Amino acid sequence: VSVIDYMKYFTPNGDGVNDTWKVIGLESQTNAQVFIFDKQGKLIKQMSSTSEGWNGKYNGNVMPSTDYWFKVVYTEPNTGQVKEFNSHFSLKR
Repeated sequence: VSVIDYMKYFTPNGDGVNDTWKVIGLESQTNAQVFIFDKQGKLIKQMSSTSEGWNGKYNGNVMPSTDYWFKVVYTEPNTGQVKEFNSHFSLKR
């Protein structure tokens, strides 16, 4: 069973602490994909599990403080079954 964890919030303010958001526990899953959506369901960011993370911007524009939803698509290592994990987090400015 894969253990997936994620930051419940992040603060991209340039202070070097919690400046990017990412999923934790998928480092060995190089084929895993992470999709971040706004409240209306618009895709904001797609990244791999090995990505540096999301910096809180969309097309170079700073996104507002609010909740964002995400989906992780990954392969369970023991069974080879493709699975999805969905949840949300907060961007705080």
